[in-house]
This record gives sequence, C-alpha cells and structure tokens, in this order.
Amino acid sequence: MPAAPSDTTATPRASAPLPDFCSLPTLFALLVVGTITACLMWLAPGGELRLRSLSVGVLYTAWLSVLLTVVLCKARPVMQRLPGMLPYAGIWLTLMVMVGVTSVALGWIDHNLGSNLTPVSTARFVRDTLLATGLLGAALLRYFYVVAQWQARVEAVAQAQVAALQARIRPHFLFNSMNAVAALIRVDPDAAERTVENLAELFRAALGSEGSTPGTLGEEWRLVDQYLDIESLRLGSRLRVERDIDTPEALPMPRLLLQPLVENAIRHGIQPSRQGGVLRLGGRRLDGGVLVTVDNPLSDAPPTPGTGHGLRSVRERVRLLFGEQAVVKAEANDGRFVVTLFLPEVASARPGRR
Repeated sequence: MPAAPSDTTATPRASAPLPDFCSLPTLFALLVVGTITACLMWLAPGGELRLRSLSVGVLYTAWLSVLLTVVLCKARPVMQRLPGMLPYAGIWLTLMVMVGVTSVALGWIDHNLGSNLTPVSTARFVRDTLLATGLLGAALLRYFYVVAQWQARVEAVAQAQVAALQARIRPHFLFNSMNAVAALIRVDPDAAERTVENLAELFRAALGSEGSTPGTLGEEWRLVDQYLDIESLRLGSRLRVERDIDTPEALPMPRLLLQPLVENAIRHGIQPSRQGGVLRLGGRRLDGGVLVTVDNPLSDAPPTPGTGHGLRSVRERVRLLFGEQAVVKAEANDGRFVVTLFLPEVASARPGRR
C-alpha cells in the first residue's frame, strides 16, 4: 500500500511583539539615546570640541528622533504582521533607510548653503551616521525585545495565578451555597426548591462565561443580590441589608470578586449572632476609580473558624488584575468590620486582563 503523505506544512512562527512606538516613553528613549550619541561623537578623539558642533548634533538627533517616532508609529501595524523576528528586522531596516536619506539630504543642503554644519565629506558624514544608527538601533531594539518578552512572561504568570485563584473560589462558593440549600430542606422544602432555582441562575451567571473578557461591576452587584436572596431564605429576618450604591455598571470587573467578601460578612458577622445584624453595601465613584465597601457587625459569639481564603484571594486577585494603585483594606471600627476596595478605573480596563 502506498504510504500516506506526511504533513510537512510548517507552522509559522508567532510574531515577536513590537513596542508601542506611539508612546511618549519610546520617544523619550530615542531622544536620550540620540543625545548621548551626539555627546560621545563630540567627545571622540580627533573631533572639534566646539559648542556649536555639539548644539547642531543634539538638534539633529532630536529632530531625527521625533521623525523616526512618527514613521515607526505608522509602520508598526504593518511590521507586526510579519512572522518571527522579521518585525524587528523591518524596523531596523526602516531606521537605516530613514537615517541614510535624511543624512544625505542634510549634507547636500548644508554644502549648497555653505553653512558648514556638517563634515566636508558628505560620504563620511552619511557613513558615520549609518554606523552609529545601526549599532545603537540594534542595541535599542534588543532592549525593547527583552522588555517585551519579560512583560509577556509576567502577564502569563499573572494570568495563571488568577486562573488558579478562580478555580479555588468556585468550588468554595458552590460548597457554601449547597450547605445553605441543605439547611433549608427539612425546615422549608418549598424555600429549598426556590433556592435551588436561584442557584441555577446564579451559577449560570457566575460560571457561564469562561472567555478572556471580564464581567462588569453591574453584573457583580447582581451576583451579590442573588447570593443574598439565597442567604435571606436561610437566615430570615436576622439578615438585613442596606445598600448605598452609585457605581458605573459597565466598569470591567473580574467575576466573583465581591461575593466572597459578602459571604465572609454573613458567615462571621451575621450568622453567629442570634439577633443577626445589618449588612451594609456601599459603592461610589471617585477620581480615577471606584470605592466599594462591605460592612458587617462584629459578633459577640466565639468567632467561626475559617481559613481566611476569601479575603486573601480577593487581595491577590486585585493586586494581579489592577496593579499597585488598587487598595484592599480590612479593619474593625466601632463594633463593625469594614472591607474597603479601591479599584482604579483605568487599570481595570486594560486589555488582556480578566
């Protein structure tokens, strides 16, 4: 029998991510490197140590840096479509062509005007400029590549940690919710049935989307309300909820971020007390973000043993997803335990975050 043809089609290499040439940090880096290069060439042995030459060199590199930033900003989408390391090779060739053309044009204009701003030999000026650009451009692009790879690894680690925390939260949430149903079966079967129906809706909302897109703050508040409906059937009049919420519903938000805090508040603040207590949920807009509070009374009963997983997981997820600007604070004050979250609006909307 003839042998089956082998699949020799090679999978194209993924494109190496290019830096954002449209950003101010990239322009600043080019300006700094260009200025340092002009100073080193001015101080090189055999050169004329005149301030006029240094001023012209710094002015030329500054103008060239701005021009290159604009060109690379426009060329980046095209270059990024190339496979493997070709985007960086394309950027390097673009640098060389731009510097070569501008050096020839500058030398020609200077010699025709008789300004004597460039060396007498245009060929030497173009050669030296291309040599410096080739070496420094390669070094700078290597630096950008290493930084991009490091950022990609950090992002991958953060995503893996978030996924692990999410996987730990969901069984924890399911376990506690099913305990609530079990407690109602003997006492009030009809209520238990309604609770199961609420649980179905709750888990459809909480676990129905596993994509890379996050949820929203409005969805998180609705998830909390569904959970409170379940707990209110179990605790009855012992659970009283006060809401003072004025937050943007469309704000991107990781799923199941607020529910563990509400669960802890009920378990450690409301449930141990015979008379129950008031759970206060607050949210308001601040400059640059949103402030969320979960406030429960401190119980006089012996504390319910716990692992501290809920609050700890919230801290870790907030740190990974929102960065250092986010704040998670928990403190006892005037007989109540208050958890405060400040979530920066800009950080929460960053692409690639969950």
